[in-house]
Amino acid sequence: MRVLIVDDEPLARARLRRQLEALADVAVVGEAGNGREALVAAARLRPEVVLLDIRMPGMDGLEAAHHLAGLDSPPAVIFTTAYGEHALEAFDRHAVDYLLKPIRAERLAAALAGCRRLNRAQMSGLTDAGGGAARSHLCARRHGDLVTVPVDAVLFFQADQKYVRVVYHDGELLLEESLKGLHDEFGGRFVRIHRNALVARAALRALVNDGGTLRVELAGCEERLEVSRRHAAALRSLLRGGG
Repeated sequence: MRVLIVDDEPLARARLRRQLEALADVAVVGEAGNGREALVAAARLRPEVVLLDIRMPGMDGLEAAHHLAGLDSPPAVIFTTAYGEHALEAFDRHAVDYLLKPIRAERLAAALAGCRRLNRAQMSGLTDAGGGAARSHLCARRHGDLVTVPVDAVLFFQADQKYVRVVYHDGELLLEESLKGLHDEFGGRFVRIHRNALVARAALRALVNDGGTLRVELAGCEERLEVSRRHAAALRSLLRGGG
């Protein structure tokens, strides 16, 4: 069984590695120190199981589990944490198991044995993490590599056929998600300017008339997006500080 260890504490990773190396038919294929590193490592190493800490800086384990579920071959997830209050949310996200630190060797072995009894389809289903708080990062593939983008860095979302184009400070990527779903999840931080576009409130700078077409200027972005008549009044009010 191929296992990836994810924990922001090196000593905790080292302890887990020692415990895993003592088990038959278990191979530690890698380690990661946070959720973003875990996603990149999982996409490259294709582990069957991820031992995933919950409280980590940047992207926590609960959000990482959501993104892991979107991989081509999603691993089973066993959450590890020192905080018992996370148990209910962990199982809401269909973790295979939940281990409280300090992790006992026999409990670890039992959790991995539970993973062995699952077939591939069951493991994929168990990592389907729905619901929960809004994500702090977006995740997609670009040129074969897995890319994660902080939501705070996003300038706008724009519907593009079956994809949503995401433009952020350092580039852009395509998501296989709906614009409506993104609006529902991040609506407080983005404003709709057109039926096909959402822009970051923090990036709004001005409205300009471009040959009869109203467009919005965003900080740090050369592209000016069209504003529909339906959303123009609300956007003007927002720029004046009225909402």
